[in-house]
Amino acid sequence: MPVPARGPPPARAYRGRVTHPVPGAPTAVAAPTPSPSESAVAAVARDVGGALLPVVAVVVAVVAAYLAAAAVAALVRRVAHRAPVAADLSRRSRRPLRATLLVAAVWLALRVSTDAASPWRPPVEHVLLVALIVALTWLVGSLAFVLEDVALQRYRVDVRDNRHARRVRTQVQVLRRITVAVLVLVGVAAVLLTFPGARAFGASIFASAGLLSIVAGLAAQSSLANVFAGLQLAFTDAIRVDDVVIADGEWGRIEEITLTYVVVHVWDDRRLILPSTYFTTTPFENWTRRSAELLGTVEIDVDWRVPVEAMRAELARLLSVTDLWDGRVGILQVTDAVGGLVRVRALASASDAPTLFDLRCHVREGLVAWLQREAPGALPRTRLESDDAAPVAPAPHPVPAARVAGPDGGDARLFTGSVEAVARSQAFAGPGPDVLAERARGDDASDGPADEPSDAAPGAVSDAASAVGADAGRAGAAPRER
Repeated sequence: MPVPARGPPPARAYRGRVTHPVPGAPTAVAAPTPSPSESAVAAVARDVGGALLPVVAVVVAVVAAYLAAAAVAALVRRVAHRAPVAADLSRRSRRPLRATLLVAAVWLALRVSTDAASPWRPPVEHVLLVALIVALTWLVGSLAFVLEDVALQRYRVDVRDNRHARRVRTQVQVLRRITVAVLVLVGVAAVLLTFPGARAFGASIFASAGLLSIVAGLAAQSSLANVFAGLQLAFTDAIRVDDVVIADGEWGRIEEITLTYVVVHVWDDRRLILPSTYFTTTPFENWTRRSAELLGTVEIDVDWRVPVEAMRAELARLLSVTDLWDGRVGILQVTDAVGGLVRVRALASASDAPTLFDLRCHVREGLVAWLQREAPGALPRTRLESDDAAPVAPAPHPVPAARVAGPDGGDARLFTGSVEAVARSQAFAGPGPDVLAERARGDDASDGPADEPSDAAPGAVSDAASAVGADAGRAGAAPRER
């Protein structure tokens, strides 16, 4: 191999001066770069391919999952034109289905495109497993909302008689909340069981379940009581969603019933949050338990010289000119006359509580205006009489006034005088004579032969029962003011 001729070494400069090579001195020669072998190239290609393959696989999986979710959504939208439930399913489940498909596709792509011995694969798979559990819980929970919407579509609450619909609505909402709560608990438990430490901790809890259950029961006694009270309210039909109630001194509407508390929408747009145990342990009023129709009263204190018959006619006129009155009851009675005043009570009926409130205000304003305009002498006043006043002549014997018909065409009485009044009297008169006599015979039989009456006439018990029933019908108290 020929040796190339050596030339003189180049000159070198050090700090402004140039040094010249020494003749005959050896010089360094750069070694040539060796070319890579085929095995090295193949190893590098394998490494680069192994690093890029998971990335490409994940990208392809994400695109495929997105396209699959879009195809399912388009199919559901086409079906939604003929089935309303499909539209609800698309609205509720579109995002959780997309998240579930994306996580499952990425997990499958990594398992196919990577080596099981890779050190980073187990933690990534664990994260994807947790994400898949969360996405599946979300998807099943959205299906629970879809089922709730389907069940509620069959029962409309915008009709006049919606008691059954409101009961079903309340029960379905509570069942949906129970389902979602159970799903969340199962999802959290499934996520925790993916950790070995959590599994060991769970095994130790089960081993000491007796003591811990007692401690947990005592600690969660109030919460558990509210949960069971919520279930009781939902399935015993004590209250329903949209019921009008008087709770804690507030008039409002049941807006929401949960497993632990009840939301009451008060008339002035406040929200009253009450624990579920309140409605199982405290008396409350439910104005729409059977129907929404109500009776309302307007009480006015007037002077003894009030023309009651003319005032009754004015009440009939006020009720006849308003659409707030439902035509069932409209009467005026003197309910008290002690001291220096006479208390007049106007009783009117309406289809529901809000309408009744406006009707009472309408009647009150109309009667006040009528007293000021037509009967100023009936306004309340205080009388003073001196000892030297002239003796008052005795009042003449009053002449019975003609019977005045009420707005409904019957007598102006609440429990007598008309078919509706008699039916109302029977509803509040208590058990009939036959029932009371049967109860008396049952009590006598339970007391034994020694307690049997010896001198009583055969019909004494029946006559007494009849008298009690008649007195109850005559003394039926008017409903308190609402």
